[in-house]
Amino acid sequence: MKFIASYSGGKDSVLALYRAIKQGHTPIALLTTFNTDTDRSFFHGIPENILRSVSKSLNIPLLLVRTKGEDYQQNFESALLQAKEMGAEACVFGDVDIEEHRRWPTERCESTDIMPLFPLWGEDRKNVIYEFVDSGFIANIAIVKPQLMSVDYLGQQLTREILSKLAGQCVDICGENGEYHTFVSGGPIFKTPVKFTFGEKLVKDGYAMLPLLMT
Repeated sequence: MKFIASYSGGKDSVLALYRAIKQGHTPIALLTTFNTDTDRSFFHGIPENILRSVSKSLNIPLLLVRTKGEDYQQNFESALLQAKEMGAEACVFGDVDIEEHRRWPTERCESTDIMPLFPLWGEDRKNVIYEFVDSGFIANIAIVKPQLMSVDYLGQQLTREILSKLAGQCVDICGENGEYHTFVSGGPIFKTPVKFTFGEKLVKDGYAMLPLLMT
């Protein structure tokens, strides 16, 4: 089956893409929503040049959905329709177990008559994050919610050691409740690691973040 992947740049979207490929499906594009007010992707704050570097390394075309918040739903559905014209039969999402997170993309797919696929859905959170790390993906923590975990983790690469430390501090190691967000720069489906660096720490809207920059 040909599919488009809802790609945020974070660990769950990448693992879902990886799973779908291993299941024999064929990716034809990465769908990424891009905030025209900030000039970065929604949610993970990735600049366009890095997104295009990821696309090149994965050898999967990038379908960039440039939008403002108020037009987000309409433009997302328009992108799904465009994906159908490209041959996509389904859209892959990285949601794990929060029903309201699954509901919105399911409704968008139903509105555009494209199949929603959730390769990670219903699995144990710890198993998901351990599979991601053990598969050899390289991910760094780019955003944290200080109310839920320490900002000292900003910039650190996800490893079993880091996950163990988080668990010891009663932090959900999968970050499904918004504890942290990652940027994945390498792994088994990347031809070469994506080169990037971090900017100076910012605090905005209740989150602390390290802006991603090209090297």
